[in-house]
Amino acid sequence: MGKKCYAAIDIGSNAARLLIKREEENENLINKRLSKVLMLRVPLRLGFDVFSLGRLSEERADNMMRLMKAYRHLMRIYNVTDYRACATSAMRDAKNGQAVIEKVKKATGIRIEVIDGQEEAQIIYNNHVEDLQDRTGNFIYVDVGGGSTEVNLMVNGSLLQSMSYNVGTVRILSGAVKPDTWLNLKDDLRRLTEGFPGINIIGSGGNINKLYRMATDKDKDRQRLPITSLRSLYDQLKPLTPEQRMRQFGLKEDRADVIVPAAEIFLTIADVVKADYVHVPVIGLADGIIDALYLRDQARKKAKRK
Repeated sequence: MGKKCYAAIDIGSNAARLLIKREEENENLINKRLSKVLMLRVPLRLGFDVFSLGRLSEERADNMMRLMKAYRHLMRIYNVTDYRACATSAMRDAKNGQAVIEKVKKATGIRIEVIDGQEEAQIIYNNHVEDLQDRTGNFIYVDVGGGSTEVNLMVNGSLLQSMSYNVGTVRILSGAVKPDTWLNLKDDLRRLTEGFPGINIIGSGGNINKLYRMATDKDKDRQRLPITSLRSLYDQLKPLTPEQRMRQFGLKEDRADVIVPAAEIFLTIADVVKADYVHVPVIGLADGIIDALYLRDQARKKAKRK
């Protein structure tokens, strides 16, 4: 039997990603057993329709269909043996989301699951849990997306709480974040972290990955971005227009607008929990989806041997 190849499709509020990984011979940790063979990111920007209009426009729905057809062809080219396609905040909110998903399935065969915020947070957490088992300390695991922010509280490697909030970069730019949502996020964080000293942040999502790469003052060995460095970057980016950010910092168009609200979310959380740094392991939902598929296959193999 040949090596298995897994794919994950992550349809977010700003971009849709295709990640493909293949089994390796190495039998050590899970992140050594799978190697990345393809990663594509296309800025569909679904949230800009959904958070202002409540539904996907015909143009964006058509673009999503075209992209899923392309992803299906790529999965065939790479001989993908198993996949999972997940849609998050924008598709959760879109009034015509289910109708679009049904059209995609009919035209491409791709089954898209709309997952809730709790499952999204859990998948993202599970992806990094192996690395945390040897880590002592208290962390808030934060994934900032276009439509929502997923938060996990971890104490000495154990997950205590998973939460999801409708606070995201595209949602902020669309003026669709309710003041109560910000208040709930802050109040929950204060309540949950009370009694746990020395909390820091583990950050995931394309924006914190980019902010980490942009920062000059960072701890590369431990993949840490100091909050002081993040705040300095934010202060430089905030006054600029997206076009100026593109010119001065070499940002892509679909990154130049969302990177500032992303920094705001991380800084808000850092202020509440009094974090000193953000650990940036450069992983996300797509990695978690593939790891779950792989672990399920490993469990089935063990069960057959018994």
